[in-house]
Amino acid sequence: MTQAPGVKKPAGRFWRWGILGTAQISTEIIRALRRSRNGILRAVASRNESKAREWARRYGIPLAFASYDEMLQSGEVDLIYNPLPTSLHAEWTMRALEAGLPVLCEKPFAANAVEARAVAARAAERGLPVAEAFMYRHHPQWARVAELVASGVIGEVSALHGQFTFLLDDRTQNPASAEMAGGALRDVGCYCVHFSRLIAGCEPSWVSAFEKRSCVDDLLLGLLEFPNGVLSHFETSIANFERHRAEIAGTAGALQLLNPWVPGDAPAVIRLLRPEAKSEEIVVPPADSYRLELDDFAAVCAGEIAPRWPAADAVANMAVLDALFASARERRAVSLP
Repeated sequence: MTQAPGVKKPAGRFWRWGILGTAQISTEIIRALRRSRNGILRAVASRNESKAREWARRYGIPLAFASYDEMLQSGEVDLIYNPLPTSLHAEWTMRALEAGLPVLCEKPFAANAVEARAVAARAAERGLPVAEAFMYRHHPQWARVAELVASGVIGEVSALHGQFTFLLDDRTQNPASAEMAGGALRDVGCYCVHFSRLIAGCEPSWVSAFEKRSCVDDLLLGLLEFPNGVLSHFETSIANFERHRAEIAGTAGALQLLNPWVPGDAPAVIRLLRPEAKSEEIVVPPADSYRLELDDFAAVCAGEIAPRWPAADAVANMAVLDALFASARERRAVSLP
């Protein structure tokens, strides 16, 4: 492997990360970087100077910047983590790329596929890595799932089911804001779509969706049809009680993931179901998905490993989200190219 042409090597042993904004999800990144094998947290930027300084003080971050641009142009950071509201993902990812900085952008990659393609094109022009921050896929339970599926223990995969729901009590937050490109599908349903594409191994040919909407999609039910015959259905909501579940059904059995998205510090449990056999629980030891995600991205930037999920994957996921929105809006099945 060789380092991406546009990437500048870090001045020291560790890649220096800068965080755009002070979103709550950033606290997971801060915690993970304390345990990183190849990165350190160097700076945080906010359009509110006092907030940036408060975060720097609270979390022991060396530098605080009063604007995003100031941090991007400072020469003090090597990599950018972008957890800004979804409506700002594309703009500030591209501005970081223009400053010569690779970007790990929080999911969803952009507000729509048009923006996602623009980001991917800019990264390619600049010779810089850019990736969507789906931390769940870095957890070792998914490698174990891939092994089980490949082994044939559940036969031929035929159906998938995903659930990612939670109750957003504070409706002033970004997931409840149309202006910020919020809503259930973009906020957490994107996990179910990505999981479906990952396991099916191809892109869906048709999608259908129904939604319960306020100013955003509070609840959305989706169905994906893949050209290899796999069907997937999922439920996502920001207005129902919390449920996390993924299931992979085959001709000879099924796999149930009891905490597929955010296992945290607990072991992950995969339940293997087969006819005429007792269910078996496969326990995967705890792992820090956020640290693994950050370390993998830095390793890609260093040219140590190839990107497992390049920008094209993020673009494809956004295209499915767009099609699901169109289906719910127009009340018809929508085909994808």
